[in-house]
Amino acid sequence: MSENVLANLENYQAIYQRACERKGGPDAVESLLSDPLSAHDVAQLGDDRFLAEFSKKVFQSGFVWRVVRNKWPEFERLFFEFNLDKVLLMPEEMLEKRAQDPAIIRNYKKVKTIQENAMMIDSVRRTHGSFAQFVANWPATDIIGLWAYLKKHGARLGGNTGPYALRALGKDTFILSRDVSSYFTQRGIISGGVNSKRSLNAIQQAFNQLQQESGRSMQALSILIAISVGDNLSA
Repeated sequence: MSENVLANLENYQAIYQRACERKGGPDAVESLLSDPLSAHDVAQLGDDRFLAEFSKKVFQSGFVWRVVRNKWPEFERLFFEFNLDKVLLMPEEMLEKRAQDPAIIRNYKKVKTIQENAMMIDSVRRTHGSFAQFVANWPATDIIGLWAYLKKHGARLGGNTGPYALRALGKDTFILSRDVSSYFTQRGIISGGVNSKRSLNAIQQAFNQLQQESGRSMQALSILIAISVGDNLSA
């Protein structure tokens, strides 16, 4: 990564000060920030919860999130609370039947990803003890590497789908929201597509630098950048 590119990055205090000016002071800013779970707590999660959250985010992608949340208890029921062993044993006819059930979102291609992502999780747990442990051990300083793993080995977990699922599960990650992506573009840290390998590497390095300066989580830094720019001026 070119030092000239990172030279365009503001220091942490400048970003924090602007967020405070926009949101009404440090107390207001701190009330908007949040931190992830510890690696220990992430490792204690059941692998069924990873499958459930991946599945939820797949269904929420391009759909009204509220509708998916309201129907989620039925997803849990129809897919055995996302028990990996039971999901892996579901025959195709059963998946097709579930995909036609009006209690959930009737989309067979997305229903199939439940079993496909169960296969990914099962493969990882066989070599790492649990998928939760695998995720917990992955360093936040290379979180884009974990995103890439989910995109390559999982089903429909590319873009922001995988990162949003990780955030919901408590794994420390930044999110490339519109405001965050716009910030890095305006600062000249990235150009072109935000999801290109070059752009992702530049953004990761920028977050790593801000974390070294501040000691804050990637999650908190991501939220801080988002509220320091864009149209969200209200306190």
